[in-house]
Amino acid sequence: MKKYVLVFLFLAIGISVTAQNKKWTLQECVAYAIENNISVKQSTLDIESTDISKSDAIGNYLPTLNGSAGNSWNTGLTQDITTGVLRNITSRSSSYNITAGLTVFGGLRNHRELQKAKMQQLSAQYNSSKIKDDIALFVANGYLQVLLTKANLEVATEQNKVTEEQITRTQELVDSGVLPEGDLLEIKAVSAQEKQGIVTSESNVKISLISLAQLLLIKDYENFDIAEQEFTVILSEITNKSIDEVINSAKENRFEVKIAEQNMSVAQKDLELSRSNYWPTVNAFFNYNTRENDIPGIGTITDPDNPIITTQIGYVGDTGEAVLSDVPNTSLIETPANSYGDQLSDNKGLSYGFNLSVPLFNGLSTRNNVQRNLVNVKRNEYQLEQAKLDLESSVYQAYVDAEGAKKAYDAALASFESQELAYEYAKTRFDVGLTNSFEFSQSKLRYSTSNIEVNRSKFDYIFKLKVLELFFGIPASELKF
Repeated sequence: MKKYVLVFLFLAIGISVTAQNKKWTLQECVAYAIENNISVKQSTLDIESTDISKSDAIGNYLPTLNGSAGNSWNTGLTQDITTGVLRNITSRSSSYNITAGLTVFGGLRNHRELQKAKMQQLSAQYNSSKIKDDIALFVANGYLQVLLTKANLEVATEQNKVTEEQITRTQELVDSGVLPEGDLLEIKAVSAQEKQGIVTSESNVKISLISLAQLLLIKDYENFDIAEQEFTVILSEITNKSIDEVINSAKENRFEVKIAEQNMSVAQKDLELSRSNYWPTVNAFFNYNTRENDIPGIGTITDPDNPIITTQIGYVGDTGEAVLSDVPNTSLIETPANSYGDQLSDNKGLSYGFNLSVPLFNGLSTRNNVQRNLVNVKRNEYQLEQAKLDLESSVYQAYVDAEGAKKAYDAALASFESQELAYEYAKTRFDVGLTNSFEFSQSKLRYSTSNIEVNRSKFDYIFKLKVLELFFGIPASELKF
């Protein structure tokens, strides 16, 4: 038993270590963010809500069917149906009712409600897709920021290793009398400054990781880390597109415009719905009802000993002579109520027909509602136009930013190559004692700065290129890094 417990503990520790050492790729970060982001979850609920509205609109075409049943007891002073004498009795009665209704014509409201529901459903889907694209872009930017800080940390660490090697070499040159001791002190000061920069770079890495974890709603900051992926500048077809091509594609594919267009369509449909209230409404109905009770009935019984009696039924008007007739000798008796089934069958009733409702005057509410929706249509027209203008401006900005980032990256590469050659030359001269430590440290600083600038401009260009691709209509899930 102990052996199994130990095996289980080792497996649990192994799983825990594996989970803690997980390195997140960009694709995993984007997928996790989209799955767990609160805004995405809310947009999913919005889609579900529009699905329900669509179901409501479809249900308006169907007939209504309602049933009711009631059972009651009455206790108290009641007149006896046989003797006419008041007495305290308890009686029970029940009733049943089924009513079906159907809107034959309602000013096309049902048709327009269904169209509106479909538009709202599409708008909610567009909004959800836009949120997912935005989140993917935010995550990509945060991920690239982590890579940038890590790259800068690597540059700082490698440069300090070189400096430490130079301290050893300088010590040898000072000991041999080739360089003064001040050069050694200068190199050591540079090393101390670089180590301070390494601490700052490590802090920047942690901060960028925490920012990305917060974006992903991951609370375990200490164990969160990303995979070491190599991101290179991939030449995209978007770089060969003109600004007009990108703008036209953005207007056709971007969700900002699609959402505004659907909102415009919904506003127009609301206007049509408000105008439907000017039309009369025709409803058809069918009703079935029945009832029963346990109240006794009244019956008659013939006297077997004297079944026929003679009684006066009138008189002759002129003479006043009585008119006699033989009639059955009967008396009233109380009889039990009919059976439950017989009463339901005997007491059933049917009603059916049509109702016509014509709006004549309702205090200007219909007219004002139409005017209100006209204003809303105009408002959405302006919002659609503004969405197109904003999108065009954003595309222009993204296009210019991408071009500028490309030029900055090319310039940074050229500068880095020049500074690398200058650094190698300065290093060679310093190693043989032909230059002092100050000149060498300055050359080394310029080389490190150019290396960091290459990293910064590289990731900046990658991100701005992806922004432009999104505007062109490439889904976030298909972006290549």
